[in-house]
Amino acid sequence: MHKKVAVVTLWSGVAQAHAKQLKKLFGEKINIVTYSFDADRIDRTIEADLILISLYSVYINIKKFITPHSKVVIINPTINELQYAQIMSIPAGEKVMVVNYSSEMTMETIALFNQLDINHVEFFPVYPGLADFPHAEYAVTPGETQYVPEFVRRVIDIGHRVLDTGTLVDMAVKLNMEHLLQEEHFIDHLESLKSHRSGLQALLGRTNTLESEMDSLLNVLDDGIIGVDAGGSVHAFNKRAESITGYEKEEVLGKNIEEILPQIPFGQVLETGEPVKATLVKINDSDVSTTVVPVMVSRKTTGALAIINEFTEQERNQHKLRLQYIGKGHKARYRFEDIAGKSPEMVELKNIAARMARSDSSVLISGESGTGKELFAQAIHNASRRKDFQFVAVNCAALPESLLESELFGYEEGSFTGARKGGKIGLFELAHQGTLFLDEIGEMALNLQARLLRVIQEREVMRIGGDRVIKIDIRIITSTNNDLKKLAEQGKFRKDLYYRLNVLPLRTIPLRNRREDILLLAERIKKELEVDYTLTQDAMRAFESCSWEGNVRELRNCVEFLAHLGKKVIDIGDIPFMGQELHEPRKLKDSEWDLINRLWAEIRPQEKKYMLLLECLENSMRLRHRVGRRSLVALAEERGTFLSENEVRGMLNLLKAYGLISLSNGRGGTQITELGISVLEALSIG
Repeated sequence: MHKKVAVVTLWSGVAQAHAKQLKKLFGEKINIVTYSFDADRIDRTIEADLILISLYSVYINIKKFITPHSKVVIINPTINELQYAQIMSIPAGEKVMVVNYSSEMTMETIALFNQLDINHVEFFPVYPGLADFPHAEYAVTPGETQYVPEFVRRVIDIGHRVLDTGTLVDMAVKLNMEHLLQEEHFIDHLESLKSHRSGLQALLGRTNTLESEMDSLLNVLDDGIIGVDAGGSVHAFNKRAESITGYEKEEVLGKNIEEILPQIPFGQVLETGEPVKATLVKINDSDVSTTVVPVMVSRKTTGALAIINEFTEQERNQHKLRLQYIGKGHKARYRFEDIAGKSPEMVELKNIAARMARSDSSVLISGESGTGKELFAQAIHNASRRKDFQFVAVNCAALPESLLESELFGYEEGSFTGARKGGKIGLFELAHQGTLFLDEIGEMALNLQARLLRVIQEREVMRIGGDRVIKIDIRIITSTNNDLKKLAEQGKFRKDLYYRLNVLPLRTIPLRNRREDILLLAERIKKELEVDYTLTQDAMRAFESCSWEGNVRELRNCVEFLAHLGKKVIDIGDIPFMGQELHEPRKLKDSEWDLINRLWAEIRPQEKKYMLLLECLENSMRLRHRVGRRSLVALAEERGTFLSENEVRGMLNLLKAYGLISLSNGRGGTQITELGISVLEALSIG
């Protein structure tokens, strides 16, 4: 399909010259129409795929006639090798007129000659309307001989200037005809152009003239544009780049980019020839998104171009930027295989959590402090469809209400005293497409609970001081060591929020309810701390018998304490603070005392036999042995008490009915429960 190109200039001769050049290069792939102010009245919409404009001032005049779908290229002219040779033929030291139809074009032509290092003569401008100028023997003009003063003896008409490499490459890219740049006739033409830069360096426009193509075009963009050559020297730096970086253009032009903005990955792109997209860097303590692409000509990297933007709303929707922005500590490191535990209770808990991970519903993880609630939250995230996105965690109990609100919802610049310049993105937004983990949700203030409920229901947030609604897609996992249902009944937690969060409930298991995992966890902690000691049998029993009210945190403290003793063998006497706890049984509740009294009334006068069974079961638990009825009969006989298997069966069934033991079929054996241990300890003291 042919593309339509409109050429708009001040003069028809210039327009025709450009059209001829374009036809030679693009051939039948484009249809060209020309407009000029001296021959046409431009008063209606210009319909074209691309509009080629001679000057920025022309662009301003016709801007209202350009449709949004049309692409614009402002011409940056140059000369070819033949024209260059004509100028260089002028004897050195001569004063030479540069004659053109306007002051703007005349000054631009002189600037071009200077950029091409034509400095063996002294140029001065001459144009219609200029009354006072020096006389000279030589005059150079780009096809405007009618404006040359009659007294000039030697006139060098180099003809109309031609479109430079940058203009042609820009056109090819915007017309989706980049492949033409590799064709022989196109390369030959580009090489015939005279320029102080080669290949696509011209696209970046190494020029200081106000009306140059790069300054004119780039300064109307909303993006910051920085261009460097193959050596890393800056030659393009638009006004938006000045605003974002705080540098003035004059400060950076000609300097190496590594000295000015080393955080922008120009070096990587120039070395590899591969683009670096969607990278977040810090510039003046602000987060700036950066994309750097190589400039290629004939498969060679001749420079690089960076597009920089402040961390805008649109860019925040990019997942890669989010990951980089919140990469410090906001990652889910743990998986289910990282959670230690081989007890049946722990294996089942991990299986349940793994099934929950397949859903997108909210998960409420409850349990005592130190039981691994955040580990389960991270494992659920890493097993979910959101695993490739961000995991954002916040402790609701660690932050004051006002600070927690600003952290969760973010804020706009100037929304309150002390608000950071540029505002701040909230954790809800950062967790977009990922998981937000709200630890200790029971500590959240009621008014924040109301806002959280709305986020869950509507899946949208509004920043503090903002007026825009931001859509989000997140999964919420919460945790608490409180009884949220009870708090809701007391009016201390919103009931509607509780039911929104408690879609998938998960309760972690305290160490005292999975005693066979205690030594396993202790060994893992020892490896993490890189310590090596051995526990005696009594010390191991002490570990397994401890109630571990602080759970894994308390266990870690204990292991770390023992590591600092510097002993190779640890006995029970080396753990005095835990040894004291072993003789302080858990206090029974009134309801549990009522249960004991009913049991004792039922088993009198055989309470000593029942106590013996409980003691045997507790000892077996400490030794990590499973026992059945025959084993209990043998243990009782060793202690001087005769019991038949049928008698033991009846006693065990009664103890199970009161919750003091658990019975398993097959090889599971009989185990004493936490309540059974507490009852045994209480009655032993009594």
